[in-house]
Amino acid sequence: MTVVFNSVLVTGAAGFIGFHLARRLLEQGCRVVGLDNLNEYYDVSYKTARLEKLSTYPEFTFVREDLADRIAMVRLFEKTPFDVVVNLAAQAGVRYSLVNPHAYVASNLAGFVNILECCRHNGVKHLVFASSSSVYGANTRMPFSVHDNVDHPVSLYAASKKANELMAHTYSHLYGLHCTGLRFFTVYGPWGRPDMALFLFTKAILEDRPIQVFNHGKMQRDFTYIDDIIEGVVRVMGNLPQPNPAWDGDHPDPGTSYAPYRVYNIGNNTSVELNDFIAAVEKALGKTAVKEYMDMQPGDVPATVANVDDLMKDVGFKPDTPIEVGIARFVAWYREYHQV
Repeated sequence: MTVVFNSVLVTGAAGFIGFHLARRLLEQGCRVVGLDNLNEYYDVSYKTARLEKLSTYPEFTFVREDLADRIAMVRLFEKTPFDVVVNLAAQAGVRYSLVNPHAYVASNLAGFVNILECCRHNGVKHLVFASSSSVYGANTRMPFSVHDNVDHPVSLYAASKKANELMAHTYSHLYGLHCTGLRFFTVYGPWGRPDMALFLFTKAILEDRPIQVFNHGKMQRDFTYIDDIIEGVVRVMGNLPQPNPAWDGDHPDPGTSYAPYRVYNIGNNTSVELNDFIAAVEKALGKTAVKEYMDMQPGDVPATVANVDDLMKDVGFKPDTPIEVGIARFVAWYREYHQV
């Protein structure tokens, strides 16, 4: 079942993924309201630069508010009707959750309840929300499948994302709200977050500084290019989740439901060792990195790789951008943006 979306709320619109999604929707002719609190988790200048790009589109409206501000959220939804809401606003970062756990409770839990309540009371047709590959936690059977149990998170960030999935399912069950959760796998690309590995590596190598290589470079990640993420999100937005008639409470399937609720992985379906990822960065930069090998940090997992069979089956899309292509595009953007 498809849904037509003309008016969309994108939360976290000044963020990496939110910016790219808002721009794609605006180019398709949608009216987009972009919400962001412009917090200082990383350099706000990147967020304001993204917003400047979005503000060139006449159908874009920016609202500076915090998801955790219940009154502000109620007023926003009362003022503007939305066909689809895409919740990409969250306190991000696995490692940061070890030092500032309360930020995750405010944004990822309290803020998400506000989104659910506003969608419920204002006739939103479809709530699409960002989950994370981190919910797989201590799971080791790969590729990670949405039909696997994910009850053993290893960071508070992961736990908050798992909680979002549970909260959304509850609203699907109680109120028939169509909800789709998207587990993103290590997103990278132009306009990426400056706290993530590709940005940190590129900046350090160009400045002739050493890079920190965790788990001695043996970490494996399903690196997913931003354009593939956005293509997946847009396709899912138009695909209303339907109850699974075969769902059985004696053998509950975590990836579907008797309610109008679904979860999808969006990943490249390929695991790349960190050492190989760094080699691709070196090639794109034409410089060799000075490496400081370190142990794996608390909250990290050794490997991720996505099973995207359900995404392919339901919306006909499978991410496939090779890291060499994606990294080269990021480096080109980085050089242009920073004039280096």
